Amino acid sequence: MKKDGKLTLWERYLTNEIGIEFKACLYFFALLFFYCMYRLITGSSDAKIIHMAEMIFTCYFMGYIQMLVFWNFDEADKLGIKECVGMVVCTALYSIVSYFGGWFEKSIKVTLIMAVYLLFTYVCVFLIYRSKRHIDDKKLNEELKVFQSEHKKSE
Repeated sequence: MKKDGKLTLWERYLTNEIGIEFKACLYFFALLFFYCMYRLITGSSDAKIIHMAEMIFTCYFMGYIQMLVFWNFDEADKLGIKECVGMVVCTALYSIVSYFGGWFEKSIKVTLIMAVYLLFTYVCVFLIYRSKRHIDDKKLNEELKVFQSEHKKSE
C-alpha cells in the first residue's frame, strides 16, 4: 500500500485475481455438484476428467467476463437490469459450453435444467455477498464506535 493509503497497481491486480479465483472455485463446485448428481441419476458413478477440466477453465473465463464486462454482477448492491442481463448471458455461455462439450450427452432438457440451477446459484451468491457486506458494515461501525469512545477517553 502506498503511503497515501491507496492501493498500488499490483495490489489492485492481486485483489481482482483472488476474487476471480474464489468465484471460479465457487462456481466450479456448483457445476461439479450438478454434473455429479446428473451422472448418479443416470446410473454412472464415473465423472469424465475432460468435462471437469472444461468446467474449471470455463469458470475462470467466466470470472473474467463477470469482472470485465458485467461489473461483478454477483457482488452488486441490488439486482437491477444490468445484473440480470449479466446473469442470463453468463448462464447462456455456460449452457453453450456444456452442450457442445457434451457434459450432459447434448441433452437440451438437462442443459436447460442446469441453466435454471445456475441462475438460482447466481441469486444465492448475490444474496450471500450482500449479507456479508451488511455484516461487515455492522462490524466496522461497532469497531468505529469503540475507537471513538476510546479516543474520547484519552482526551
